[in-house]
Amino acid sequence: MSGLMEGKVGIITAAGSGIGRASAIAFAEEGAKVVVSDVSKETGEETVRLIKKNGGDAIFVECNVAEELQVENLIDTAVKTYGKLDWAHNNAGIGAPTAPVTETKTEDWNRAMGVNLDGMFYCLKHEIRAMTKSGSGAIVNTASTGGLAGTPGLATYTSSKWGVNGLTKTVALEVGKQGIRVNSICPGMTRTASVAQWSKDAAEQAKAYEQSIPIGRMGTPEDQANAAVWLCSDKAAYVTGVNLPVDGGETAQ
Repeated sequence: MSGLMEGKVGIITAAGSGIGRASAIAFAEEGAKVVVSDVSKETGEETVRLIKKNGGDAIFVECNVAEELQVENLIDTAVKTYGKLDWAHNNAGIGAPTAPVTETKTEDWNRAMGVNLDGMFYCLKHEIRAMTKSGSGAIVNTASTGGLAGTPGLATYTSSKWGVNGLTKTVALEVGKQGIRVNSICPGMTRTASVAQWSKDAAEQAKAYEQSIPIGRMGTPEDQANAAVWLCSDKAAYVTGVNLPVDGGETAQ
């Protein structure tokens, strides 16, 4: 690889699978030291193993981003282990049951907001405190194309992702003069394990969906990871406050 992130220290949440694991591996391949975080110790440690197998440097810290004290411990551990925090990919998020707003359960709303939006706030708050001490940093938040438009039946999920995109822009304006950049990626349908299973179970529907995408295929976790690495690298030094669709052109239609 080109060493885009050589020697830089960062955190990835929900790095035990899917986009998070692909991102952790991609950052490590570019020379970064990676603090892998997930609620699952088993899958998170597997990501660390994969990174080390390829000669990378990584540690695992178990963390539920919906709990602020756990997030604070995550950032503290990163700084104590490696001496600094240069970048972060705040990737943790969950879905929510499909239902019209009148039938949406309050507990489903609160659970999704707790992870998707509260968790993002906690991560940004403590990451920026650490980055301010060194005078620079770059943060990428995983939002969604669902945070760029309305979707009937998905009030909970889309609201949380609109929140992520709004938080991204606001915080970018707050910390730009401190040398810290903040952007979000907005993945379209991405072929994670669950989406791959859906593609098998609903093959005709999946095929029709792929044909509707201008590029002609679903995204991969690696597509999202590559965007995150670029946004955190010095190649994107003049990019901040952006909600970047990584969706094969779907939202351009």
